[in-house]
Amino acid sequence: MANIITRRSILGAGAGMATLAAGGGAYAQSRVQAASGVSAPNLPIESGATLRMLRPVRFVAPDEEVFRANCARFTQQTGVQVRVDFVGWEDINQQTAVTANTGAGPDVIIGFGDAPHIYVDKLVEVSDIAEYVGRKYGGWMFVGEKYGKRHGTNNWIGLPFGGTAGPLVWRKSAVNAVGYQTPPSDLPGFLEMCKKLRQANKPAGFALGNAVGDGNGFANWLMWSHGASITDAEGAVSVNSPQTLAALNYLKELYPTFVDGGTISWGDISNNQAYAANTLFVTSNGVSLYFALKNDPATRAIADDTEHSVMPLGVANSWPSAPLTLNAMVFKHSRFPNAAKALLAFLMEQPQYEPWLDANLGYWAHPLNAYKDSAVWTSDPKIAIFRDSMNNQFWNGYKGPITVASGQANAEYVLVQMFAAVASGQSTPEAAMREADRRARRIFRR
Repeated sequence: MANIITRRSILGAGAGMATLAAGGGAYAQSRVQAASGVSAPNLPIESGATLRMLRPVRFVAPDEEVFRANCARFTQQTGVQVRVDFVGWEDINQQTAVTANTGAGPDVIIGFGDAPHIYVDKLVEVSDIAEYVGRKYGGWMFVGEKYGKRHGTNNWIGLPFGGTAGPLVWRKSAVNAVGYQTPPSDLPGFLEMCKKLRQANKPAGFALGNAVGDGNGFANWLMWSHGASITDAEGAVSVNSPQTLAALNYLKELYPTFVDGGTISWGDISNNQAYAANTLFVTSNGVSLYFALKNDPATRAIADDTEHSVMPLGVANSWPSAPLTLNAMVFKHSRFPNAAKALLAFLMEQPQYEPWLDANLGYWAHPLNAYKDSAVWTSDPKIAIFRDSMNNQFWNGYKGPITVASGQANAEYVLVQMFAAVASGQSTPEAAMREADRRARRIFRR
């Protein structure tokens, strides 16, 4: 879907960041504290500038509505016409590749976490605006800085907008009915609970299809909770390991407890649909599922019965989850790079960003520390778990550096397909591990 933001007023094409930083409105009395005296970078907007932006389609309607309104405000203040195209999650990677390879298309793409690291040579550095909003809003959280900076440098190649983690989502009545107050935090206990839920016809289920968020998230959790990783800290492939084999054998026991029909082909919406239909009682998801249930009278009772908790840690020291992160890129082919960077910084300023964060019900959790005090995080105790998602200590490609290769391995679902092969019975754990290791070595050798 597309949206053309039309001009409502013209303030002059030479307007710079100082003009855009001025805010107001209903959020003027926010608890979010911005540092005073932080100078905006000098970004005189190019004469006649117009912008086209591509970003993933919303999972909760206010995401899109408030985002469009914020872009319209930018147009009001600068006269820069902004077109925003919203595309499906499975399409954003493909369209980013086309844009990068052809050197034509959108000026700005808000893609997923490691996309800037894949197309770094095609991008305009955004250190000026990243450092500006970082100084003004309490500094960047761990994942924001990890995905924003080119590995081994202080050069920002992306501007992270926020991330959505996938905690355990569970029906309290179902978990209580099989003898637990809350889901066990250890792996053996969690497996035992899932077996009991299956016997009670209240099964769990996790995506094992090529799903950008849920599929990669579940595969990563299986790896990291067992101490496995696709690469070691130096970036060498480490798939073939006793830890990976343990994760595969664990899934081999866990998968038969899943909902009827299996989850091999599940995309990012599949578990939402099954949970809302009362056929799935434990899964992993962002806040969008709870948000949709809570705001539909037909499913409000399910929302009232829903809780969130951290996925079992296994051998990890902290929540083994890498938030799926929105990461903005400005392309070198843009004729209006200053306007593009000005738009991105404007969208991160409190008068725009906090209403968007709150309207999302925290679906895209903030990457800047100051926004921890946004009203959304005290609006409903069931979503408080999402507040610090961007401080998780894991990322796609963990334990190694974020590079073109780590992004490609994620985009090709190397780990997801390894686990799916075992779940479906197509491969033994040993064979699936060897094949994933072979694929990873082919990718990381480039």
